[in-house]
Amino acid sequence: MSAFNLGFPRMGVRRELKTALESHWSGQSDDAALLRSAADLRARHWALQSLAGIAMPPSNDFSLYDHVLDHACAFGVIPPGYGWRPGERVSLATRFALARGGRGTAGEAAAGIARGTPALEMTKWFDTNYHYLVPVFQPGQEFTATGFPAVEAFEEALALGQVTRPVLLGPVSFLLLGKMAGGGDALDLLPGLLPLYAETLRRLEAAGARHVQMDEPCLALDLPHAARAALCHAYTALAAVTPRLSIILASYFGDLRENLETALTLPVAGLHLDLVRAPQMLDVALRHAPPRMILSLGVVDGRNVWATDLSRAFLKLRGAAAARRFELLQVAPSCSLLHSPVDLAPETGLDPELRGWMAFARQKLEEVAILARGLTEGRGAIAAELLASDARQEARRASPRLHDPAVAARLAAGRPEDAVRVPFTRRRVAQQARLNLPAFPTTTIGSFPQTAEIRAARAAHKRGTLDAAGYDAFLAGQMEAAVRWQEEIGMDVLVHGEFERNDMVEHFADFLEGFAVTKNGWVQSYGSRCVKPPVIFGDVSRPAAMTVEWARRAQALTTRPMKGMLTGPVTMMQWAFVRDDIPRDAVRRQLAYAIRDEVMDLEAAGIPIVQIDEPAFREGLPLRRDEWDAYLTDAVTCFRISASGVREATQIHTHMCYSEFNDIMDRIAEMDADVISIETARSRMELLEAFVDFRYPNEIGPGVYDIHAPALPEAAEMERLLRVAAQRLPADQIWVNPDCGLKTRKWEEVRPALIRMVEAARSLRG
Repeated sequence: MSAFNLGFPRMGVRRELKTALESHWSGQSDDAALLRSAADLRARHWALQSLAGIAMPPSNDFSLYDHVLDHACAFGVIPPGYGWRPGERVSLATRFALARGGRGTAGEAAAGIARGTPALEMTKWFDTNYHYLVPVFQPGQEFTATGFPAVEAFEEALALGQVTRPVLLGPVSFLLLGKMAGGGDALDLLPGLLPLYAETLRRLEAAGARHVQMDEPCLALDLPHAARAALCHAYTALAAVTPRLSIILASYFGDLRENLETALTLPVAGLHLDLVRAPQMLDVALRHAPPRMILSLGVVDGRNVWATDLSRAFLKLRGAAAARRFELLQVAPSCSLLHSPVDLAPETGLDPELRGWMAFARQKLEEVAILARGLTEGRGAIAAELLASDARQEARRASPRLHDPAVAARLAAGRPEDAVRVPFTRRRVAQQARLNLPAFPTTTIGSFPQTAEIRAARAAHKRGTLDAAGYDAFLAGQMEAAVRWQEEIGMDVLVHGEFERNDMVEHFADFLEGFAVTKNGWVQSYGSRCVKPPVIFGDVSRPAAMTVEWARRAQALTTRPMKGMLTGPVTMMQWAFVRDDIPRDAVRRQLAYAIRDEVMDLEAAGIPIVQIDEPAFREGLPLRRDEWDAYLTDAVTCFRISASGVREATQIHTHMCYSEFNDIMDRIAEMDADVISIETARSRMELLEAFVDFRYPNEIGPGVYDIHAPALPEAAEMERLLRVAAQRLPADQIWVNPDCGLKTRKWEEVRPALIRMVEAARSLRG
């Protein structure tokens, strides 16, 4: 019985890759330095996995930005204008321009990349908070090998004495994750793509690879007949290319259902199953898998931080071993550990009781190895580990910290009226009378730059070298400067800047009961952007106000309307590691009432506008459509519970970004926010079409510049985008804002961009 892993976190336990990337992007280090840092991380991670007992650690799972982008670059799926010509290798300048847009650097200029070249669209990787870059396929796309990174990674590991299992994103999922320029079916391109996959496999076999992992996560989706036929065609063709190379097909994140039959009939050596999300697949697979097919059993949760119940997992695996020979079974995490923090060991400041319930990537690999050893050597070989696991599980179940009778009573007393406001038409009149805003009102999404000075002050306060009074005075000065500057440039609705906040979820977790915050629990969101999801371990409540004092102080500085800024219940749950002992909808409902209390306190403090951000609203959508209705009904209800306690003259905003809206527009409308701001700049207002076609009834702020692109937007371009929006929507329905918060940007970028944004709005008023 072998222990395997599907993928490892890229950033490093101290976010070394983030440091190397941002040093490179700022011009402080060259290409060679970045590549050396990346190689050091890969070597360290291969060694770590081998020492943990993992057979053939994965290779080619590492990326400098995104693995989907890497596959696009490897196959020559690069639109014109990014400094690449067929037959050439893809430079780092081109790769990062695709990911971040053209910045006007010397390296980009040398590659022929113009300043302001747009980045590729970015969207969520299935139902996770990881973002991938969307490949753009041209009609008649010609795929060209620009190199063979999977082969290079395998040979790099081999030179270090590591025999690895190369990982490739499968051809069908790669095509389905992209988009066709001008429309069309990307699967039509499969015949032209397969030869490049075939050549990659040939070269891997020649280099000495014995196994290759082909990820086809699309198997967890509702697939049309054409996609299942494409899978059959693709793997029949690839299996014939290298008969001595074992292809392990991997899918994860959900139940394969009807696609399981397709997967079991493909001519591959093995199939990986996510038995955390869909434990029921095991019995079906054991009954119907071909006699010599390897089954990789994902029994350790790769997406959450809770320690595995080893006794329960071992029982499941022993049942599988009774039905199938050991050499035809593998033990693994449920999915790539990309979505897990690296190592629990540095969390010395975490509450010891909570820490004892958890496992990060390194500990999860140890769990996988323990289970594999027990099945190979017998239960007695791991008796001590099983007893320790049983004790941890029992201690967690019995802990009084999990359940709060007051929270249960609050939910039991909830009424349907808690999710109802008066009609928008009536609210709109009251809000216009109170706010007296001009046409095309301007605002921002909420956050302003978290400068080095702010981060230094926060660190000093945590160390104790800056006392509470000094830190408060520093933040107050930052806030006042931001408020005065917004007034100066003519912003209509102001924000306080969120300088006291480290993260839009973690900040609130610090105030809420039932949450714990780690010190190093970082996971990659996109590129160098890492987030540190808090941990929901028990019932959630709000013992005291969280944002009211800063919002009140900000409003006292100005006569213009100030927005109170909150994170909504759906996003608070989606962007946390969630307890697994009660249903997720119960956790979401607890959060809804906690946020509701804060909204009502903000209104009582005189704040006229409250923004409840829900960027993860679509992320929470189940992968199967027959499960959408239950989720959407509950998610909409939870948002409305959080927002519906206020009077009609108080305006409720929400914000969503990097999502497709077309197929859930009716549910977004049911949220009934007075104003919704959305990301539309990167798609050149394409995402706005969903709101137009639906005839969205409330007000909309389509983002007029992409804050993730380093290029400074021009006022003329923002005005052009607003005119596109004004051709589609009534003018009195449109707000003017960036497409996301400005926390990660620099003031030298933010100031001119917002000045130009205000100029564009004024131009349209004329």
